Amino acid sequence: MIISEEQFRVLLNSNEDEHLEFKEAKENFHFEELVKYCVALANERGGKIIFGVTDKKPRKIVGSNAFVELGKTKASLMTRIPIRVEANELKYDNYRVIIFDIPSRPIGMPIQYNGAYWMRRNDSLVPMTPDMLKRIFDESGNDFSSEICPNATIKDLSPDAIEEFRKFWLKKTKNETLSCLSHEQVLHDAELCNGDSVTYAALILMGTRQALGKYLQQSEVVFEYRSGNTTGPANQREEFREGFLLFYNRIWELINLRNDIQHFQDGLFMQDIPTFSEGSIREAVLNAISHRDYRNAGSIFIRQFPRQIEIVSPGGFPVGITVENILERQLPRNRRIAETLAKCGFIERSGQGANRMFEESIRQSKPLPDFSGTDEYQVSVTLNGEIQDVSFLKFLATVYREKSISFGTNELLALDFVHKDKKIPTNLQATLHSLAEQGIIETVSRGRGAKYLLSRQFYIFIGKEGAYTRKRGLDRSENKALLLKHIKSKGADGCKLRELQYVLPSCSKYKIQRLLQELKKDNRIYLQGATNSGKWVFGAKI
Repeated sequence: MIISEEQFRVLLNSNEDEHLEFKEAKENFHFEELVKYCVALANERGGKIIFGVTDKKPRKIVGSNAFVELGKTKASLMTRIPIRVEANELKYDNYRVIIFDIPSRPIGMPIQYNGAYWMRRNDSLVPMTPDMLKRIFDESGNDFSSEICPNATIKDLSPDAIEEFRKFWLKKTKNETLSCLSHEQVLHDAELCNGDSVTYAALILMGTRQALGKYLQQSEVVFEYRSGNTTGPANQREEFREGFLLFYNRIWELINLRNDIQHFQDGLFMQDIPTFSEGSIREAVLNAISHRDYRNAGSIFIRQFPRQIEIVSPGGFPVGITVENILERQLPRNRRIAETLAKCGFIERSGQGANRMFEESIRQSKPLPDFSGTDEYQVSVTLNGEIQDVSFLKFLATVYREKSISFGTNELLALDFVHKDKKIPTNLQATLHSLAEQGIIETVSRGRGAKYLLSRQFYIFIGKEGAYTRKRGLDRSENKALLLKHIKSKGADGCKLRELQYVLPSCSKYKIQRLLQELKKDNRIYLQGATNSGKWVFGAKI
């Protein structure tokens, strides 16, 4: 790409980074080193190398005699690396400047040269670290689960698992023709096989123990129950290395064996809530099966403790997914598995499981799912089953019963933030407005911003109207009366704004100033002296 002198001047004043490199190279520059720099810039999403300019600011144009036959240089680069590097000469102040424009590598494909995937580190070239390479490979979005497993055939699948799949698919679609199809046709229609060859998704969901041991040993789920956090052998341990459809119910049975019931009084009736919600647990397990990295040799671990469950699966979040956006973005790592589970009616769409886990945690007043143990190599989610606030739980049930309001994920998250007095994320602001219009929360002015609290109905419901008054603060007339009373007590001496802030400690300086201006407008007080150091005095100004 040819650039203008104006564009070149902009580049001269830019900082060197992973996309821009300056080289003096007055006389020559080693071609092999150029290739490595081109590879490094391509691996870091492309950039430019400029020859004939000093790299330290303020930069000077010194000109370069390197790569005199630029056409041959470009041709030689194309024989070394699988990208098209553009190169152009620019005459600037009678100096020859060479600009190499390097495009980005393809998505999911780092470029290798002389046995290394090069990247820049300060002024040096070094091989890419394994974690960086993993992130690049994960970009491609290639669906491992849809690939054909070499040498595996339909005989490696369990007939019982295929029948289980057929049963669920028939139940969801109500398509009776499914009941008449052969196993081969069912698998073909579900895009799980090609002729006699089967996909990894078919193996993971329906494979026999022998087949998985032979072709995909890492497709394993390990369940452990531990009565405490001490190290050592688990109280109970079961390992599952067979198609998921053969043991998915067994996982819940094991967890439910020690699923304590928590009780709370709701009017005249005693209500029961299990420590572990079946819906949340099943969704968490389905997410692990659907989204784990099957190229990684690790197993999925489900560790149950008396009041919490940890589910750890190999491979970090897919590229673009974070703890912050996990409820908003969907990017299934194993799309064919997710599609097959959706045919079973286990999941409606990829990503919904996370929403359901969050919603059930809030509805049952339990801590939100905790992903803090997640890193580049594993996804770890902890589901805590301890009920935190029975009053909030009963309040949500009452609102639903009396107002017939069904809360979605954002509404429940917003209510949870308000209830816990946490800062409300920007993406939930519109939801807060809707909840306020329905009378479920209230807005309390705090300076230029706003603070929210649950409605008076909640505090009446739990018998703590005093807490509501304290959180809501005195109303405007009461606040003005307190200010006026204190100013009057000071007589002709008056009092400064700083002193009045102690009178209303829950109000911001900005709000107190507005109240004082209202009192001044009513000729109840006046300001004596400059604004910053002045004093407020009782009475009308004469």
